[in-house]
Amino acid sequence: MADKQISLPAKLINGGVAGLIGVTCVFPIDLAKTRLQNQQNGSRLYTSMSDCLIKTIRSEGYFGMYRGAAVNLTLVTPEKAIKLAANDFFRHHLSKDGQKLTLLKEMLAGCGAGTCQVIVTTPMEMLKIQLQDAGRIAAQRKLMPQAVTPGGPVEMKSPTAMQLTRQLLKEKGIAGLYKGLGATLLRDVPFSIIYFPLFANLNNLGKKGGDGPAPFYVSFISGCIAGSTAAVAVNPVDVIKTRLQSLTRGSEEDSYSGVTDCIRKILRNEGPAAFLKGAYCRALVIAPLFGIAQVVYFLGVGEFILSYLPKRNN
Repeated sequence: MADKQISLPAKLINGGVAGLIGVTCVFPIDLAKTRLQNQQNGSRLYTSMSDCLIKTIRSEGYFGMYRGAAVNLTLVTPEKAIKLAANDFFRHHLSKDGQKLTLLKEMLAGCGAGTCQVIVTTPMEMLKIQLQDAGRIAAQRKLMPQAVTPGGPVEMKSPTAMQLTRQLLKEKGIAGLYKGLGATLLRDVPFSIIYFPLFANLNNLGKKGGDGPAPFYVSFISGCIAGSTAAVAVNPVDVIKTRLQSLTRGSEEDSYSGVTDCIRKILRNEGPAAFLKGAYCRALVIAPLFGIAQVVYFLGVGEFILSYLPKRNN
């Protein structure tokens, strides 16, 4: 991250603002990713990202592409804030007198950041996936009535995030919101281990001077490259996580008891290529998301907001 010292509140604001902007820009692609990853052999509705988005607009309208966006926009602020601030925290405590971190220590800092963020990421993704996939299940009911089993955990036509939350808490307690926690850790920890060191080293290559910060466009490009690389690398685990967290599925679609059961059934019924479902969608989502995050972070939006607030209060 940057060498300049930034206060914790500013880091939290930077992460939150970056997350809000990024999610708003790329959420429709994320919806396509979820639906492509969830569809299994015998119940395929979409052939590609563009086909998914076109069919979504036709059947659900333009705002159908933003199903579940409210959950993301609400929780992405603490999630991204925790991720970026935690990485800076671990980097600071692993460094000696401001010296450059070794690759191993950079990876340890990323590991710590990924571990911290799942506190928010797991329930956020749990709710988001149900809302995003509801349109696919509804389309299956219309086009393939035999493909959807009634009596699933979520039977309401257009569930809201609050309805889902209340139902999960009532039926399974807090553990219901943290279904797929293990898979989320298996995705987010390796992602952060890859992303943060790669970004830091790419960003350092673009620095004008030995101690000066890199230009904002270098931070953006570095964030995009590092984000897309890490996203594709962990996509197999993202497929597993998405399948495990989906509550409603078709009668011809497999259900899973855990990570190993999910891996075994996907390999047996769909083949290794299924683990790459939605990989290019995920790269298209993560690249600008983290590129924007790093630009906002390095432009110091949080410091600007904090410096402006006291003036408004006087």
